Amino acid sequence: MSEAPHGAPIKTPGQLIAAIIAGFGIPVAIIILLAVYVNNSTRTGAGTDIEQSVRERIAPAAQVDIRDANAPRVYKTGEEVFKAVCSTCHAAGTAGAPKFGDAGAWAPRIGEGYDTLLHNALNGKGAMPARGGTSPDDYSDFEIARAVVYMANGSGGKLAEPAQPAPGAAASAGASGATAASAPTGASANENAQAAAAVAALASVPQTASAAPAAGGQSADAAQAGKALYEQVCQACHAAGVLNAPKFGDKAAWAPRLKEPMDTVYNYALHGKGAMPPKGGSNASDADVKAAVDYMVNAAK
Repeated sequence: MSEAPHGAPIKTPGQLIAAIIAGFGIPVAIIILLAVYVNNSTRTGAGTDIEQSVRERIAPAAQVDIRDANAPRVYKTGEEVFKAVCSTCHAAGTAGAPKFGDAGAWAPRIGEGYDTLLHNALNGKGAMPARGGTSPDDYSDFEIARAVVYMANGSGGKLAEPAQPAPGAAASAGASGATAASAPTGASANENAQAAAAVAALASVPQTASAAPAAGGQSADAAQAGKALYEQVCQACHAAGVLNAPKFGDKAAWAPRLKEPMDTVYNYALHGKGAMPPKGGSNASDADVKAAVDYMVNAAK
């Protein structure tokens, strides 16, 4: 039986060219389509956004924030400060911080009073750093006070919103390094006038460094140093009892303060309490501040 001859599939030059093109062109087209598909698919993870990576790499290491020193300051609300700073711990109750909205956790704190709450916020307590880890350049004492009131009132408290400081008073206090918490809403016009006078007096206090104490401890005449600092700084508030400061020589006003250890009284004077700024807004030495405290305490005994 004879077999049919097998013919070649490519019989013409045209068929040969077509076969060559198909043999190379089709794989190349498939590779291109796959590359386009992979490139257009959604990618996640570090380094996948090339444009963003380039922007981050060429960004300057530091930026200058230019502000108009004469422009009126716009204070942040208590809620804004809470969200930016305090929520880190108080939103979830981290490290024993009273959780925002937890009336049971806040009740004993609110019971201590506004002055104590503000003092703890400004100077720190337990695991909480002073001012929540910020600086006075970030948030003023007034803004910290707003945040304290916002958290307390959002957790069952009924604290009065602190009054916004007058522009002139705020500028003077900032220039002298003394930042006093404002008086509560509802203060009388006379109290506000006294507060403004006290701030002005603090702003005028010379900010020269206090003489270093002699080797071995306090300055040569601690009593005279304490009296001098009182007359220069402390009497701006304590002479007339401005903003609830215990009046000089008023035994009844000083009695509850003197029930606390003297180290606690010294600590309030050195680091501030309520409306009183640290060291009364001066840069006196710790020894002279303690001497001024002793001078006032002795007058109230």
